[in-house]
Amino acid sequence: MGKIAFVFSGQGDQFPGMGKNLYEKYPAARKIYDLCDGIRPGTSARCFDGTEEELKETGNTQPCLFATELAAACVLMEKGIIPDMTAGFSLGEVAAAAVSGLFDYETGFRLVCKRGELMQAEARKFDTSMAAVLRLAPEKVEEVCGKYSDIYPVNYSCPGQITVSGLSSQMADFFADVKTAGGRAIPLKVKGAFHSPFMNEAAKEFAGELANVKMGRQSIPLYSNKTAEPYEENAVSLLSSQICSPVQWEKTIRNMIEDGADTFIEIGPGRTLTNMIRKISTEVRALTCFEYLEEAEGC
Repeated sequence: MGKIAFVFSGQGDQFPGMGKNLYEKYPAARKIYDLCDGIRPGTSARCFDGTEEELKETGNTQPCLFATELAAACVLMEKGIIPDMTAGFSLGEVAAAAVSGLFDYETGFRLVCKRGELMQAEARKFDTSMAAVLRLAPEKVEEVCGKYSDIYPVNYSCPGQITVSGLSSQMADFFADVKTAGGRAIPLKVKGAFHSPFMNEAAKEFAGELANVKMGRQSIPLYSNKTAEPYEENAVSLLSSQICSPVQWEKTIRNMIEDGADTFIEIGPGRTLTNMIRKISTEVRALTCFEYLEEAEGC
């Protein structure tokens, strides 16, 4: 029998009202939102009633997404749906780490709040942005990025989709070069050049925060964005350096499949990772947590 993988989504999937249905329907979700509100008052209100513009702010996006993802994961686990392995895309890796047992939920939430603050502070120093590049091979995207001093390939998401980060002033010309090469570039709903050298200082400061955290023993294997391999005794380095390093998502999913995963449940408010995984492999099931809950509750 195959294994279940929980995969936690990253920035960009947020939307006003996210998680409200979980809060209203499941006590396990309410417990998580109440925990987060006790640490950062107003987190659940921002999820349920905040505007799209408010949720785009990295300092808000990260704690709000973490709360929603952890709430969804706890609902599933309370119903006996326990992952055999886990991973998270960018900030989702912090939620995945909490579920894996690397640290407790309260610690995870405090960390993601600090992570969001640090990354937002760095993003405000520069006029930067991100874009998804479609229909080009990784080598071609890297070649086009190489023409620019401050645009970097950062998220290797799935076949035909790579995200870039860089200076906004260079993006218009970059978009034109992508089109000339036969691809298409789409701006993303984030404010900052994440997973690029623009985040070096945030990564360094986050490493300092992590150094003060007592790490637990993982009960569930956790796969790294940076290496695409399971964590070993290198949690501080991996969790901090992923802020300024490319996300090797396609490799991560392929490694999880190689290790036996045949069902991937996206933990988060959207379906971005579900769509990516379906492009990576047609041999596995990929569905959102809400789709999986419907299946489980319909039995």
